[in-house]
Amino acid sequence: MIILVMGVSGSGKSTIGKLLADSLHWEFSDADAFHSPENIEKMRHGIPLNDLDRMPWLLALQQAIQQWLQENKNIVLACSALKASYRQILVLDEEDIKLVYLKGTFELIQKRLHMRQGHFMPEELLKSQFAALEEPSGAITVDVSDPADVIVQKIRESLGI
Repeated sequence: MIILVMGVSGSGKSTIGKLLADSLHWEFSDADAFHSPENIEKMRHGIPLNDLDRMPWLLALQQAIQQWLQENKNIVLACSALKASYRQILVLDEEDIKLVYLKGTFELIQKRLHMRQGHFMPEELLKSQFAALEEPSGAITVDVSDPADVIVQKIRESLGI
């Protein structure tokens, strides 16, 4: 099974994803590792990515997901997956890929990004992330204002694992 933890930058995808993977004794993967150096530089300079920029990244992720499914790997994947069209590329099998949406207010997430250090995604791009966000239907939706351990427990309860 693959659990795709999605949301805007600063919603806690990597933090929650790692904690969830650890609690399940599963592998963790971060979609940020699939970005090209060019995309990372754009974001680092405060330039939002467009759909054309994201397509090679999405296709690389799709390929990794296909391989994980073929190998029957249990993976928690942290990935923004902001648009429905992106999720259509990534969610290849609704039985084996579960979507978890980390939902939070702009103000809360902006505050988190302001405190975050050492990440290529600057706080200034948060508005573009919220503008691009198409909230998923059918996903497990979790409020990011809860403590991390509570969020992980809610996800596990919702998935029955």
